[in-house]
Amino acid sequence: MDTAVVKKYNLDEEQEKKEIIRHYRALMRALKPRFNKGGDREAVRTAFEMAADAHRHMRRKSGEPYILHPLAVAQITVEEIGLGVRSAICALLHDTVEDTEVTLEDVEREFGAEIAHIVDGLTKISTVIDSNNNSSTTTAQAENFKKILLTLADDPRVILIKLADRMHNMRTLDSMQREKQLKIASETVFIYAPLAHRLGLYNIKSEMEDLAMKYTEQDTYRDIAKKLNETKRERTRYVNEFIKPIKEVLREEGFNFEIYGRPKSIHSISHKIKTKGVQFEEVYDLFAIRIIMDSPIEKEKSDCWKVYSIITDFYHPSPERTRDWLSNPKSNGYEALHVTVMGPNGKWVEVQIRSKRMNDYAEKGLAAHWRYKEGNQSVQESKFDQWFTQIREILNSPDSNTLDFLADFKSNLFTEEIYVYTPKGDLRILPVNSTALDFAYSIHSAVGNKCIGAKVNYKLVPLSHKLRSGDQVEIITTNKQKPSEDWLNFVITAKAKTKIKDALKEEKRTVAMDGKDVLERKFSHLKVPMSQHNINEVTQYYKQPSPLDLYYQIAVKNIDLGELKNFHVLGDRLDPPKPVKPAEPVHVEEASTKHSNKKDAELIIFGESSDRIAYKLANCCRPIPGDDVFGFVTASEGLKIHRTNCPNAAQLLANYGHRVVKTKWVKNREISFLTGLRIIGMDDVGVIHKITNIISGELKVNIAALTIESREGLFEGRIKVFVHDKEELEELLDRLKSLDGIQAVTRWEE
Repeated sequence: MDTAVVKKYNLDEEQEKKEIIRHYRALMRALKPRFNKGGDREAVRTAFEMAADAHRHMRRKSGEPYILHPLAVAQITVEEIGLGVRSAICALLHDTVEDTEVTLEDVEREFGAEIAHIVDGLTKISTVIDSNNNSSTTTAQAENFKKILLTLADDPRVILIKLADRMHNMRTLDSMQREKQLKIASETVFIYAPLAHRLGLYNIKSEMEDLAMKYTEQDTYRDIAKKLNETKRERTRYVNEFIKPIKEVLREEGFNFEIYGRPKSIHSISHKIKTKGVQFEEVYDLFAIRIIMDSPIEKEKSDCWKVYSIITDFYHPSPERTRDWLSNPKSNGYEALHVTVMGPNGKWVEVQIRSKRMNDYAEKGLAAHWRYKEGNQSVQESKFDQWFTQIREILNSPDSNTLDFLADFKSNLFTEEIYVYTPKGDLRILPVNSTALDFAYSIHSAVGNKCIGAKVNYKLVPLSHKLRSGDQVEIITTNKQKPSEDWLNFVITAKAKTKIKDALKEEKRTVAMDGKDVLERKFSHLKVPMSQHNINEVTQYYKQPSPLDLYYQIAVKNIDLGELKNFHVLGDRLDPPKPVKPAEPVHVEEASTKHSNKKDAELIIFGESSDRIAYKLANCCRPIPGDDVFGFVTASEGLKIHRTNCPNAAQLLANYGHRVVKTKWVKNREISFLTGLRIIGMDDVGVIHKITNIISGELKVNIAALTIESREGLFEGRIKVFVHDKEELEELLDRLKSLDGIQAVTRWEE
């Protein structure tokens, strides 16, 4: 599991030059329609030459010349994201200032301030923050993500080029070491894919998720990819049968259109299998039909509804699965009409109807908005700009806890939206499950801070009332109200959480000033000044994260300043009493070298015998030998072992990369591991006996617990068993699936 899949690279110098020129020409072809000014072509060539010269001695992990990477990023930026000449130049230069002798001044002198500004933004994103910053509230990775988000408020092209950079890194991840693959894939699915989604880049978001899954859930990825490939011909035949009558009528009506079917992403199919508890064969929407109309802007909506009418003349629609994003587009600019209909052979089929302009938004997202805005055709400009204003407000508020900030912000990237109205009829877009208090803060932080209740559709409701699309909301305020800690439990928007935390901090600061006065009097009694040195010494002695926390704890009488009498006074400086020195801790990395060869010094081998490194199996995913796993060093429980597809893996690997330890299993048939099975099937006479006979009788596997619930002819069983490794578990799963009347058998964790 620990070896990387490395493609053999064996081009000679002449072949390399030809390869570089081939990629450069492909980029120039893609840019050709964008060349406006006479100097555009020359500027791109100059950028390419500058980058090629700067990276001339550098190679990627695969062995390829490094210049192929910026060329590929520029190509993605132009072809897949839809940006133009200036962005392509920035993509070509995106690693030069960080990795080579080229300076920002060189870039500005050659290409001007705008391009230098974007390259500077890309450099700042990539610069790794001090890796010693391992406090509990912030990590290097989280700080980097915050930097990435900060650039959004400055120039969105920076983040779009960064997404192109990450996209190419994901496509070429095979040549990296296994632990690096896991870290990059987890970061991608944790923050970059949600960002791509929020910026409307659905194709890039889907590919990022699929590629991340290829490394974090290898078996599931391969299984779904294989089944998609096997059913490709059958799907194509079905799509053709479905669209044939629709095509004929659309032509008769004189529409100019494209119509085709496309498979859903592997990640979305996997998500549906997990959440719905179904098999691959039972996922009804393995593909979607897309109809793209070439309609003038004033006829787009009416044409889409006409197409809807034609489709529903042939196939019966499911009203609850109809989505009208024509009347209320998403805040990232997405417009379309989605309808799910019952197609031939009793299969549900999703149909997406949109115009060419809408399709441009759907595939190029923010970049399309950027172009339409420059062309003064900003149909959805207000919603995009409203979202950017929201981002600026969140990012510009000082919040020391980066991980909280990131979690709040990320939670708002993927959520579905609701549309609610002010008493005057102004539209507000909020995430699903937003409360009346979220709405109050969306209007203004002062309104949120003073909110005591709301009227929703003229009825009085509490602050925690969850809003629904179409609600009209009036906020009730009073000057006597102020935010409290429990408000954080029922707001979900990042803006509301940030503003409540700010208000609570301000309240804390006011209380802390009383504590500061108490400390000042104590210092005066000890005849030492209130200097920064003395404050820092006392703060560290009482183990407080900051002087403000120290003052607050003094004010609320959680700290006894009587202990200051134990300090030594040396002139005007306080010197804390020396603590008894504890025994030196043994680091996991050091301990691991005692039981492994020198070249495997970083490798923790566990599962072999009790004299190895002490470890615990994570309850969130219950790994067993054979699972793809990683070790995670916790502050309180030592080394914990997680599966790479654990629900918490992406967050741990993305935010705390420095705590991850490489791990692998050593076979030991003497140790058994507890895991769970979930079985669904027909409630037939003797079925439970058949199941237990296979588990205990034939395979000799010990059952730890068994619960069965039966309802309306179906049963659901949850069984805990002790197995030695993944092979034994998979054999058990296969044997149970082969029983008559069993619908599904899956691995289950509490």
